[in-house]
Amino acid sequence: MPRARSRYAPDRGLTGRMVTTMFLIGLLYVVFVGVLLAALRGSWPIILIITGGLFIAQFWFSDRIAAYGMGAREVTPEQAPELHGTIDRICALADMPKPKVAIAESDVPNAFATGRSEKTALVCATTGLLRRLEPEELEGVLAHEMSHVAHRDVAVMTIASFLGVLAGVITRIALWGGFARSRPGNDPAGILLLLIPLISAVVYAISFLLTRLLSRYRELSADRAAALLTGRPSALASALTKVSGQMASIPTEDLRKAEPYNAFYFMPAFSAKESLGRLFSSHPTLEQRLDQLSRISADLSR
Repeated sequence: MPRARSRYAPDRGLTGRMVTTMFLIGLLYVVFVGVLLAALRGSWPIILIITGGLFIAQFWFSDRIAAYGMGAREVTPEQAPELHGTIDRICALADMPKPKVAIAESDVPNAFATGRSEKTALVCATTGLLRRLEPEELEGVLAHEMSHVAHRDVAVMTIASFLGVLAGVITRIALWGGFARSRPGNDPAGILLLLIPLISAVVYAISFLLTRLLSRYRELSADRAAALLTGRPSALASALTKVSGQMASIPTEDLRKAEPYNAFYFMPAFSAKESLGRLFSSHPTLEQRLDQLSRISADLSR
């Protein structure tokens, strides 16, 4: 018998956005591969094998790669009893299986979840977060991360980001390899090869914007779901405020290391106040998140 859905509040808006994003990303993927096949007709078996292999590898191994890149180290209940205890309480509240629990040695106060399903999920908190938050604040943050697992938006973000990564790689290869220099200017095949970097750049830009729009909504959805599950939106708001305020005291070098993984983190890390990352942030603003939690708190009090 299939397991019942978790007690996290369903979000039809999130589901609709995930389906739309995956459809548009898939459409871009088909167009992108089609252009490659048209430009490199003699190499179509290699193109299909490489793109298909990369897609499968991205789906099956990207969560492990991301966890490794962020320094996640799985811990036992004996090694981290308080962290495991908090996860156990959330699992009991949400009626969902317990994920793997990990800690990352980093002073950047943050948390993240990875995994393509509940069975492969991993929830990680940094040592900086564990040191700074009170127990009820930590519970709010981890409930936020667990909602990403329950709603399966972690898997969707992983898959959705694949095309952008592939397009970016193709663009760099095209520019470094000098496709344009290898063909005469009046050769139709040469013109197609000239278009590859341009089309790759356009595909990358569109996929980047699509994933950023989805990411901002999914963070608000996770805040809402965590607040409703725990019944303490004020604790999550306190954690958001505390973590955001502490980011300014983190060394720039540490923030730069964390910045590439912002889409996974509870709170984005910026290496500078005027970082371009703020313009295309994977997260809504702190004000938007606090305003939503304030409204939830008022509704619950009534």
